[in-house]
Amino acid sequence: MGIKFCSLSSGSSGNCQYIETDRMKVLVDGGFSGKKIEGLLASIDVLPTDIDCIFVTHEHIDHIKGVGIISRRYDIPIFANRDTWISMGSSIGKIKTENIKIIETEKDFELKDLGVYPFSVFHDAAEPVGYCFYYKNVKISIMTDTGWVNDNMKNIIKGSSLYLIESNHDLKMLKEGSYPWYLKNRILGTRGHLSNLDAGKTLSEILMGNGEIVLLAHLSKENNEPSLAHSTVRECMEGYGLNVDKDIALDLTYRDKATKVYAL
Repeated sequence: MGIKFCSLSSGSSGNCQYIETDRMKVLVDGGFSGKKIEGLLASIDVLPTDIDCIFVTHEHIDHIKGVGIISRRYDIPIFANRDTWISMGSSIGKIKTENIKIIETEKDFELKDLGVYPFSVFHDAAEPVGYCFYYKNVKISIMTDTGWVNDNMKNIIKGSSLYLIESNHDLKMLKEGSYPWYLKNRILGTRGHLSNLDAGKTLSEILMGNGEIVLLAHLSKENNEPSLAHSTVRECMEGYGLNVDKDIALDLTYRDKATKVYAL
């Protein structure tokens, strides 16, 4: 069959991603109510009872709001590193001991036919991570909520067939917008969020131009526009000599609905 990917929703109001292989169906984060997550899954014809596990990137509420509810309701294991577990424990409620799965950052592991590699990112959370997922010769990288992408992170995600990468804000919109200064400075900092330009530069340095799928994620409602994110990243790629129409599939995620299901 191969591996399937769908961004169920992504934005500052909530994040939830779906990955399916022959033997696994998993979520990455669950930043919505249990009911909303069930509805998003239903929109792509997946039953919550079929979910094998949930991976958590970090403890902010737009990534964990429904994680505990879904785990309890459907007896689903949750995978997160130790500091994330400590930080999110009070927010997600009581979880069965056997469903508390502690992973190590920068240490790969396998679940049935799915390889998993959690890697460090730069965000104002306890121990935030991105994830690379491997199935046969296909690699999917998920990297949101990071204020900076260093060379190590670029090397980790390079060579993916699909990238879900943060394109949070337009610099001009953020700087001229209504957010208070402390919040603007947080977003702009190295432990904040990637701008459209940051996303474009990062992608331009790692893409091979061999048909990779790029999904721009975690767009700010107040400080970005989907068309602006898309055009900024596209221009950046083309400035590096990439032919976006021919060699890259550049697409967007949505804050309140699922993308199409990508089969790789």
